[in-house]
Amino acid sequence: FLSVTEDLVRRRAEHNNCEIFSLEEISLHQQEIEKLEHLDKWCRDLKILYLQNNLIPKLENVGKLKKLEYLNVALNNIERIENLEGCEELKKLDLTANFIGELSSVESLKCNIHLKELFLMGNPCTEFEGYREFVVATLHQLKYLDSKEIERSERIKALQNYPEVKWKIREQEQAYLLKRAKEKEEAQRRMQERKDEKQKQKDSKLGFGSPDSPQGKPNQAEGDGEQEGCRTVENDDEDRKFWEEPTPYTPESRLETHRYIEEKRRAQENTRELKKREKTAWTLVTAEGKILNVNVPKLHFSLKDDEENNQIILDLAVYRHLDTSLLDVDVQPTYIRVLVKGKPFQLVLPEEVKPDSSFAKRSQTTGHLVVTMPKAKEIILAKQKVSASIKHSDCNTKQKATRSGQIEKLEVDPSKYSFPDVTKIIQEKERTGQGPIKLQPQKVTEVKKSCVDFENNEDV
Repeated sequence: FLSVTEDLVRRRAEHNNCEIFSLEEISLHQQEIEKLEHLDKWCRDLKILYLQNNLIPKLENVGKLKKLEYLNVALNNIERIENLEGCEELKKLDLTANFIGELSSVESLKCNIHLKELFLMGNPCTEFEGYREFVVATLHQLKYLDSKEIERSERIKALQNYPEVKWKIREQEQAYLLKRAKEKEEAQRRMQERKDEKQKQKDSKLGFGSPDSPQGKPNQAEGDGEQEGCRTVENDDEDRKFWEEPTPYTPESRLETHRYIEEKRRAQENTRELKKREKTAWTLVTAEGKILNVNVPKLHFSLKDDEENNQIILDLAVYRHLDTSLLDVDVQPTYIRVLVKGKPFQLVLPEEVKPDSSFAKRSQTTGHLVVTMPKAKEIILAKQKVSASIKHSDCNTKQKATRSGQIEKLEVDPSKYSFPDVTKIIQEKERTGQGPIKLQPQKVTEVKKSCVDFENNEDV
């Protein structure tokens, strides 16, 4: 059976920063709870408690909640009103659509002097003759019963007829309890029959799938297909039989229905998991050992060859809100493999890389996965030498400045930037001007225009 766990209570206490000791209100509806416990120890300050639409068979372990004002246990399997004497501040109690047949158990609420509203609609006891009169006469503090106000004249009448009504209620109760005893026996018999049927089905399946059976292994795929078809037909028949079979509305039948639905759900989950496992593995490497390019998650990507830093950068457009724990990166010398939620992305690299020096990171804005892989071949660039000479010259200038006693100034080194040096470009043009005159016809034409008396002598 499912009971109230601390983890469940903490999750439902988000509005109180997941603190349960100071909790005043909690909603535990539709949690399939079958046993009510621990709340009186963990949440002593509770004022409002919602427990509707569960499978609770008995009111228990709430008697120490002294501050409790509203308790909602509608749509459960409760058969008696009990163990609420300790809820001193209880003002409203909702027991709608339960299985309360012992109407005399409302007498236990006499101690709850602050109780103003009581809901018993949908319970078997409401069908008893004199039900409302009995409750009104028993609980003097009540102001509303089943959302209908109790008038003074109604209470006076109920008190006048109380002995007679009480006797009638007792008789009807006894008849109901006998009926319930029979229903419990019937429920146990049906449960036993169902267990025997399941056992027979298991035995027949084991006999059908035994190694001595005439079906051989060659046509195993066909046999599996036939078996799956048989299973679905069997399941449909079983479902139809279960839902069409008339059953009395009892706590046992409600619990049985819930268990049946839960069983079906688990079976479906198991089949889904098996199908996932049985899926054919993706071919990432051929039989000859050739690495294939694979993009099963269908993600956009870009592969950049950073020659300046001698490395290869992969930018994989992973989903922004995907948890990083669902990513698995594997860098090899010739290829990279990334598993995104189990789906492989594999790419053959244009050049050999160093797996040990590679590293991966996630972009905080886009969520993309960026994998940096240094190349295995180290290339010494000429630029590095130039920068070294510049550093050396910088050191010399600094030394001179300190010797002369001048103030050091921080200057931006233009060689550190990628934009071209304009001064060098001009110098190069000046150097070309030092060559023969034939290379500079433009300058000659300019001279012609400027000097009118100029004579062109080709011998000069």
